[in-house]
Amino acid sequence: MSIIEYKDVELLRKEHVVLKHVSFDVQPGEMVYLIGSVGSGKSTLLKSFYGEVPVVAGDARVFDYDLTSLRRKQVPMLRRKIGIVFQDFQLLMERNVFANLDFVLRATGWKDAEDREERIDKVLEEVGMANKSYKMPHELSGGEQQRIVIARALLNSPELILADEPTGNLDPATGEQIIRRLYEISQSGTAVVVATHNLGLIDQFPGRVLRCAGKKIEQQ
Repeated sequence: MSIIEYKDVELLRKEHVVLKHVSFDVQPGEMVYLIGSVGSGKSTLLKSFYGEVPVVAGDARVFDYDLTSLRRKQVPMLRRKIGIVFQDFQLLMERNVFANLDFVLRATGWKDAEDREERIDKVLEEVGMANKSYKMPHELSGGEQQRIVIARALLNSPELILADEPTGNLDPATGEQIIRRLYEISQSGTAVVVATHNLGLIDQFPGRVLRCAGKKIEQQ
């Protein structure tokens, strides 16, 4: 069963058509790249997956949620099933790494403190950041902060991870490490959709490529 299924979808931003006649699906464990110039609709498409941008026409489903009739109270439940990796990290700068991750777990219903600590230790280990939980974000490099963001995205064992230009603020070597980690996550069964300008990394870590151009999505 597809994780994402779009058929003839249309997306607007500020009443302007950004994408139209969008049809594609994403399968479990698939690595998908969104490419295209700035302003071509990559971020708009990603935001539509988690209810930030409404679907105004066509058929759109993510998991069991019909995005064309998504109710506001359903949005948090949808987002709990999705891990999101932002280019600009969006970490809470006044809290250390542990507190950043604990904040997310508390907000998504984890009541037991021991369970939260165990989960935080596990995701930090998965991204190569074990023993960094006491660090403040400003004490970490950009690559280390992005690893924390990936750990945050993994907290609730999502079936789908969305990454919007995750290497945009990183040097090439660090960017490669981040895409490698996302690729490994896809190999373990989680679908990963990455918006990127870094076409060289697609050759290293192959996946399906969708190009945003002319208000449409083209399968490469």
